[in-house]
Amino acid sequence: MAQKTSLSRLKLTDFRNYAEAALALDGRHVVLTGENGAGKTNLLEAVSFLSPGRGLRRAVLTDVTRVGAAGGFSIFADIDGMEGEVAIGTGTEHGDGENVTRKLRINGTTAKSTEELSDHLSVLWLTPAMDGLFTGPSSDRRRFLDRLVLSLDPAHGRRASDFERAMRSRNKLLSDGRFDPAWLTAIEAQMAGLGIAMAAARQEMLGLLRTLSAGSGETTPFPTPVLALQGFMDGLMDRPAADLEEDYLEMLRNGRNRDAAAGRTLDGPHRSDLLVRHREKNMEAARCSTGEQKALLIGLVLAHARLTADMTGHAPILLLDEIAAHLDEGRRAALFDLVHGLGGQSFMTGTDRGMFSALADRAQFFTVAHGSVEDGAGG
Repeated sequence: MAQKTSLSRLKLTDFRNYAEAALALDGRHVVLTGENGAGKTNLLEAVSFLSPGRGLRRAVLTDVTRVGAAGGFSIFADIDGMEGEVAIGTGTEHGDGENVTRKLRINGTTAKSTEELSDHLSVLWLTPAMDGLFTGPSSDRRRFLDRLVLSLDPAHGRRASDFERAMRSRNKLLSDGRFDPAWLTAIEAQMAGLGIAMAAARQEMLGLLRTLSAGSGETTPFPTPVLALQGFMDGLMDRPAADLEEDYLEMLRNGRNRDAAAGRTLDGPHRSDLLVRHREKNMEAARCSTGEQKALLIGLVLAHARLTADMTGHAPILLLDEIAAHLDEGRRAALFDLVHGLGGQSFMTGTDRGMFSALADRAQFFTVAHGSVEDGAGG
């Protein structure tokens, strides 16, 4: 059984529509109900900032600060995490001119990077914005997959950003017609090492999810997703990394003229696509009904949450925005049982408290109304 990680206190200042807000939590699941636009998702977003990255909205920092606030925003949380009790504070700091940076303090000490948050908790989420994942652009699916990888491999985010930076440098050299062999070879060697490492980490994640799915005897009302990658080194990733790096390096070298004409790099992990099928129906996810796609997505997020718990020994924090809106009563009850069975703490939102009645006393309820949060006194 995975150990629990949970928040016991969450405090916001000048975050989105909250001048101030404070939630005292008791370790149970958290249900936030209120009208659309009241600020429920904003609270989930605040929790998502307790993990590396830009949060569940991938927001620009300046857009997160409350309109009219004199300074930046701040988030404070007391957490029973993977390394015990810890106090985490994060927010924005204004530098010279328009420069805004994110700062992080852990137990009062300034952290070197947000990657240190991964030592204390994993935060996973499912939002309505992700409902079009299977029919939208491949970039959305790559970003989704990289988020899955990041929860178990914090260095993956740094590799991806370093690869993007090197690729931009190569694209600039090629577009300027500066075919300096030594310079290009050095950049391409960096891209080869980072690119193959990224592809390998993605493949490893898919392999772990497939193994988990095959070994689980659990029956749920949510379909099983079958996952594969396509678009880069297809069918070759079982070869030694050194050989793959050499092959990619040659691919980049041979593609310089073509990439210069195209204005971009046409081969690499940035071209991969995550393919998803509905196993029980043997159908591509993109061809499934809207309801089946939502159920597939829920099944995928729950499988990843189970994997995270198994691999780290600690259940993740789950953020489930408007999760019950399109599920019938039976599926809602089954979902709540599955979420509770993970052994962690989840934050859920909805407009109608009645949709969460199956949680009973397993949850702590709050009412959200235009920048204020009140204890719903119940469960």
